[in-house]
Amino acid sequence: MNKKVLIVDDDPRNIFALKITLKARNYQTESSTSAQEAILMIENDPEIGIILMDMMMPEMDGYEALKIIRNMPSGNSKIPVIAVTAQAMQGDREKCLEAGADDYISKPINVDQLLTAIEKLS
Repeated sequence: MNKKVLIVDDDPRNIFALKITLKARNYQTESSTSAQEAILMIENDPEIGIILMDMMMPEMDGYEALKIIRNMPSGNSKIPVIAVTAQAMQGDREKCLEAGADDYISKPINVDQLLTAIEKLS
């Protein structure tokens, strides 16, 4: 069975599209429209095996959320995180990886690239 994927994105349309794509490939999904809520979910759901983190969100962005996740005292700090960003600027990949992401994908998401990243990190 595939690991549960937590989709963190402030745009419900992106969450919907990713859920449809991942469910079609037999992945379980959970979602959150805020980083704060996602952090609570990560702390309370031991089945979350990978996180798709939108890096540009209001209130708390993906960089701040990554810092909190990577400093969690439990094994949750080791959950693989794929950074997702629409603002694909030069240096973004490096910035995301330095912040603690395990991989980086820019929007619009290439489904094959996403699935390859998930499989590599699962």
